[in-house]
Amino acid sequence: MDQLRALKYFIKVVETGSFTHAAKSFSVPASSLSRRVADLETSLGATLLKRSTRAVSLTEIGAEYYQQVSQLLLQLEQSNEAVRTYQTEPMGKLRISAMVGIGREVLIPLLDEFSRLYPKVILDIELSDELSSVGRDDVDIAIRGGYAPNDRVMAIRLMDNQFIPAATQQYLDTMGTPTHPSELQDHKGLYYRSPNGRVPWLSKINGQWQDVSAPVAAISNVGEWLIAKAKQHQGILMMPRWVLSPFLASSELTELHFEPPLSATQSEDFGVYLIYQKHRYHVPKVKAAVDFLVARIKHA
Repeated sequence: MDQLRALKYFIKVVETGSFTHAAKSFSVPASSLSRRVADLETSLGATLLKRSTRAVSLTEIGAEYYQQVSQLLLQLEQSNEAVRTYQTEPMGKLRISAMVGIGREVLIPLLDEFSRLYPKVILDIELSDELSSVGRDDVDIAIRGGYAPNDRVMAIRLMDNQFIPAATQQYLDTMGTPTHPSELQDHKGLYYRSPNGRVPWLSKINGQWQDVSAPVAAISNVGEWLIAKAKQHQGILMMPRWVLSPFLASSELTELHFEPPLSATQSEDFGVYLIYQKHRYHVPKVKAAVDFLVARIKHA
């Protein structure tokens, strides 16, 4: 039995909760992967996984074994990566996952320059608003808007993700220009939907955060559609400043100012973050991409 391969299969089953999903990760039949894990259990004389038609879970001894072998395999991977870093030229496939809006507006315009600088790096770019794990999903780098991730990964704050309210001047001339959050009840709201749900409109009134959202006119995770509706004078929109800046500069939209101000979050940690695993920074292709994106976005 190839024990190293069996251990990798076992760990992936635990992480994905499914033999089928684990098998897809390795491009092998689920039956073959299942047999190797069963052979591992036989060699150990212990049942590591509880199998049912709906889910796969760890036994008590399986949980203890998983903690130990996952750390051993991580150390092995780190040792392998340390050897590979003797190769100084970035090369190979680099997978980057970014939120759709950030990917289109911020990331994609930079990639031609990156490819000219590092021609041996094969870019694999995924734009999705679904949350990705840089460990579990085989993603080298993730760019996400939201709160600071936990300390198990490296997270560099690239830019602010402040949501601002805006509308067309024609809409404001027709409906009136609100200046206090309480006046929003007489307006129409165009709402962005994040993976966590509709982004609320909040304001700190008399020392307490309150939801001051206007009546809903439309909700979508497609920012272009919401912007189009705002430009058609159909309501007030709240989206990140970096998204709306071109429309404000062209006077297609007008920024609204409230006292007290509006916000989409109560936390100062809300921003756009570049995320990667700590030990992967020493891999040339990852280091090159991290340094490039930080220089082009954070220090622009």
